[in-house]
Amino acid sequence: MPNTKVLPLLEPSVDEGVVPCCPPLTERPFTAEEAETAARMFKALGDPVRLRLFSAVASHEGGEACVCDISDVGVSQPTVSHHLKKLKEAGLLTSERRGTWVYYRVTPSVLAAMGQLLAIR
Repeated sequence: MPNTKVLPLLEPSVDEGVVPCCPPLTERPFTAEEAETAARMFKALGDPVRLRLFSAVASHEGGEACVCDISDVGVSQPTVSHHLKKLKEAGLLTSERRGTWVYYRVTPSVLAAMGQLLAIR
């Protein structure tokens, strides 16, 4: 596997915590780096199983879900793990192992960044 740089959807900011990687689509043309970052996010969400998993985590009580609570999406457990890994690589999910289970979370700033990216100005 080639060594590729993973560009986060969000970047840390000293003053504001987390800021989106990219301006709204209608503000100006993307740079090559911004386009790669946004494309990686859209590619990750372009798969119906991944979109269902992302939605399950985002809508779960407390904004966090155990993999045991969201794995009923019609594919095998190894396939669920693969899709969750792709969502993490795209910067859309974070995870934390607690005992034998892994818990996934979509941070509110990710949802805000996605909303800003698609905002019309």
